[in-house]
Amino acid sequence: MEEFASDCLIRHQVGAVYRQCGDDGNPPPESIRRTTNMVRHQPLLIYDGDCGFCIYWVRYWQRLTGDRVTYAPYQEVAAQYPEIPIAAFQRAVQYIGPDGKIASGAEAALLVLSHARGKGFWLTLYRRLPGFAAIAEHLYALIASQRSASYRVSLWLWGRDYEPPRFDLVAWLFLRAMGLIYLAAFVSFGVQASGLIGSHGISPLSEFVDAIRSQLGSLGYWRFPMVFFLDQSDFAIQAVCWAGAALSLLLVLDFLPRLSLFFLYVLYLSLFYAGQTFMGFQWDILLLESGFLALLLSLATKPGIWLLRWLLFRFMLLSGAVKLLSGDPTWANLSALSYYFQTEPLPTPLAWYAHHLPQAILRASTLSTLVIELGLPFLIFFPRRLRFVAAFGILLLQVVILLTGNYAFFNLLTMALCLVLFDDAALRNVLPSSLTGFVHDHVRDIKPGKIISFAVGAFALLIVFTGLVQLEEVLMGRISAPGEWVNDKIEPLHIVNTYGLFAVMTTTRPEIIVEGSDDGVHWREYGFKYKPGDVMRRPRWNFPHQPRLDWQMWFAALGTAQENPWFILFMQRLLENSPEVTALLGFNPFPHKPPLYVRALLYDYRYSSPQEKEATGAWWVRTPEGIYYPAISLGS
Repeated sequence: MEEFASDCLIRHQVGAVYRQCGDDGNPPPESIRRTTNMVRHQPLLIYDGDCGFCIYWVRYWQRLTGDRVTYAPYQEVAAQYPEIPIAAFQRAVQYIGPDGKIASGAEAALLVLSHARGKGFWLTLYRRLPGFAAIAEHLYALIASQRSASYRVSLWLWGRDYEPPRFDLVAWLFLRAMGLIYLAAFVSFGVQASGLIGSHGISPLSEFVDAIRSQLGSLGYWRFPMVFFLDQSDFAIQAVCWAGAALSLLLVLDFLPRLSLFFLYVLYLSLFYAGQTFMGFQWDILLLESGFLALLLSLATKPGIWLLRWLLFRFMLLSGAVKLLSGDPTWANLSALSYYFQTEPLPTPLAWYAHHLPQAILRASTLSTLVIELGLPFLIFFPRRLRFVAAFGILLLQVVILLTGNYAFFNLLTMALCLVLFDDAALRNVLPSSLTGFVHDHVRDIKPGKIISFAVGAFALLIVFTGLVQLEEVLMGRISAPGEWVNDKIEPLHIVNTYGLFAVMTTTRPEIIVEGSDDGVHWREYGFKYKPGDVMRRPRWNFPHQPRLDWQMWFAALGTAQENPWFILFMQRLLENSPEVTALLGFNPFPHKPPLYVRALLYDYRYSSPQEKEATGAWWVRTPEGIYYPAISLGS
């Protein structure tokens, strides 16, 4: 019934053009038919009005081309074109051009598409690329011979009432999400910046900039692009953080979005380099790349949508590929999640429960992770409903990660990227009508000019090419000389990056416990805000905030103090009782005067068993492993 109603609608819209046939249904005289064809100003597509598959795609093309093409079923107009046999109408669509020329089959379909904005390249390929026309006609004939099956497939892949996809609502929501994520990132770093890179912090920015200038000279400005070459003071650091927060709010409020996106990218890139070892996380570079593509999205919607899909594809595929290519046995034998929840950097309270799930569930979850990361990304480039499958699978994975681990804004950013796998029609089905109505009333119709279109196109080619180069390097173990050159030149901007989380699963959990003493005999333990320390303390939630010192302590425990020079500077700041650094801690056992000595011990941590937790209330069990860094004093 719905197909019949749609067919009637199409017939009603174009029927007036053909009422010259007369009330008796007979065709007009030959002179009138010639006149009608001569004065036609629009192309006409004639289709089979009894074919559900034909009606389905004619309805879509009509929405795509608007009033630039007229459509009619052959059952109504065939008599006006006696030169076309009825069998030809039944076999394929017929395109009648304003000049009277006739085309059929794949060529007719591509001629119709050439009247839709941005679709003319298909006709160019048909006419100019050798072999393309033959392949297109063969595919058309194959589909036309199986119309009933093709109709069912169309309904399954695109939905019953498929319309040309629009992304105004998607783009608007994605940019607002980017504003919130930028806000979390800038505020999170801003409240820690003084202790991390301030003049009295662990790794002072001024010393870092001096080292760049002395070792690299003018080349350092390109290798480490940041505004802090102008000023490295504590005020400048705070100004950048809080200016970024203010610009994030402007983006959320949709005020000067393009200008805000440009400066947000510039400021976060500056913090990325200024933060040194404390800013080298994959979600930092993912935010930089997403932020740059968000700027392109604000300039040209559809290219921006496709580039963001390309980013999500690369990010997910590489995250899965590195797990298998690393040769790590825990991924190969599906035991990775048997260790993950216990050894991840900053677990949530739910991680303890996840760790104690049956092994069969943990193995199945490991396999599901690999399937989502290695299989679903390819659906990103398939028709809309298969894209939805990819989106829901990735969203499910991110929700599980978010519930069991604190990864700052990483999960929120990945979930925001999943927005671009939907279209406006899909979102309208789940969002409140008040919100969609507000967006419809306030969204800007982006029509980039030639200069903007050229610039976006150039960046798109660069991003796709570099992304392919990086995929080749990771998956094939090789890289071409031109690709290596391009990759090296743009690498400092981080607009295209290589990803891959947890390529090798840690199977034990070493933890560094820092202690201070007034006499070298009696030692008191420093407490961190989020990382494990006190075995009685429940793991804490902290996303979207990232306590970067706590995170670096996890990495430091996997190596030695000599491999982490910042750790020695951290110990020195504790001996000085630097208020900026001790503010990063959860507990300072020397609040009034600094200790005379500090040292670091290494412990092995594991989750308590359900029986141990019931008996003692402890979340962790720890065993001494030795000295991580020997006792030192300021004099030493």
